[in-house]
Amino acid sequence: MSTRDVNVTDGELLKPLVVLSLPIVLSQLLQVGYNLADTFWVGQLGQAAVSALSYSWPLVFLMISIAGGFTVAGTVLVAQHKGAGAADRVDYVAGQTIAFVGVLALVFSALGWFLTPWLVGLVGASPGSVEYALAVEYTRTVFLGVVFMFGFFIFQALLRGWGDTRTPLALMFLGVVLNVVLDPFLILGFDGNGLLTMLGLDALGTTLYELTGFTGFGVQGAAIATVFSRGVGAVIGFIWLFSGQVGIDLSISDLRFDPDTIREIVRIGAPASVEQSMRALGITVLTALVALAGDDAVAAFGIGNRLNSLVFLPALGLSQGIETVVGQNLGSDQPNRAKRAVTYATGIITVVLVGVSALAMTFAEPITGVFIGGEQAGRVIELGAAYLTIIGPTFAFLGVFQVLQGAFRGSGSTRTAMIFSILELWAFRLPIAYVLVTVAGQGATGIWTAIAASNVLALLAGGAWYLRGTWTESVIDDTAAAVATGDD
Repeated sequence: MSTRDVNVTDGELLKPLVVLSLPIVLSQLLQVGYNLADTFWVGQLGQAAVSALSYSWPLVFLMISIAGGFTVAGTVLVAQHKGAGAADRVDYVAGQTIAFVGVLALVFSALGWFLTPWLVGLVGASPGSVEYALAVEYTRTVFLGVVFMFGFFIFQALLRGWGDTRTPLALMFLGVVLNVVLDPFLILGFDGNGLLTMLGLDALGTTLYELTGFTGFGVQGAAIATVFSRGVGAVIGFIWLFSGQVGIDLSISDLRFDPDTIREIVRIGAPASVEQSMRALGITVLTALVALAGDDAVAAFGIGNRLNSLVFLPALGLSQGIETVVGQNLGSDQPNRAKRAVTYATGIITVVLVGVSALAMTFAEPITGVFIGGEQAGRVIELGAAYLTIIGPTFAFLGVFQVLQGAFRGSGSTRTAMIFSILELWAFRLPIAYVLVTVAGQGATGIWTAIAASNVLALLAGGAWYLRGTWTESVIDDTAAAVATGDD
């Protein structure tokens, strides 16, 4: 039995919530480390390389989100069964989640490889351009490693539902270290390697270049580094799951498809999958709108999104902590305790993001300038700084909305979370962006304004629904009945 899982169903609540959520937030910040390392080193190649990442990432996110949403089912089912005291069911639903998501990941990996050239053109890159060629190369490499990447995502989701967030944090740290070390070498090679220059090891770089002639893989090198580092974490994680060292103790028999359990996973996971994929598709459409303002705007949007991750991913981390706390407490029939946890999380994220907003708005230009070089850097920095200045005041709105979404998902109300996520992007953000770009002629700043407006409107809508209180009634009765009868 794992000694790292946090007890969130008994005694005080604020401290266990923080202890559970802090490693998730740190893991999400390390995820930003992945993205920022890629952006920084790729940025040394110039605007075309940065734009290629901006075209590529929405497509990668779209495909993996379809399967990735089903990992939410693993988190919810593990959390609720543990909260209900049905520990024997935890291993089984964990194994079923791994089997189901694994098959989906294989399918989407193959689809992603074949559809990449068409999708990159669809998102706005011009076939025949340097940006298009680099984006295709990067995207296809990532798709080849989707299965390895998903292995780590599944491990995170299952352990989070169990209440252990420190073990995934340790694996995430290992992955980031590997990625940061590999990035400059796989992207730039040994000729004029920026990392060796920073370390005062230019002579070593010259020697290695003379011996190997290796000039790096360019943008593709960032994809190779990410896939490899994720793969290492996935292998270690699955060894722990099948050895029982992390509380969940899997066997091969747990991986054999059971129709009833798969239907339960689909029932809970499908709305989360639709939510994530529609979000990814919305970002893809938004990127296409940004492309109307030119490649400089696309590069600024890519950098802005990476920096926005410093806000979105910590909020998402706290949201995922709330999934576990709500799931376990509703599983143990304590809805008021679940609501109290949401109140605590709302206060924490508000205080944190008000401070982040102040920093982002004050140092917008120097922050953006770190991630771009080359002849066209000035215009990209200008647009990136405007991104942070316009969106910054709404960071807290975005954070609280993500906490509420975590509460909905943790209760099993994944359809509710799906609806509000779709509203945020497709009802509030994209229509406003389209009007401001095509009718009002505001270009990139119009899109930045639309993002800020959608952050505010989404919280107002989600908050009104949360206050109704009906979200606590969704899945608990079904889960309790399954436990009581022993049904799968």
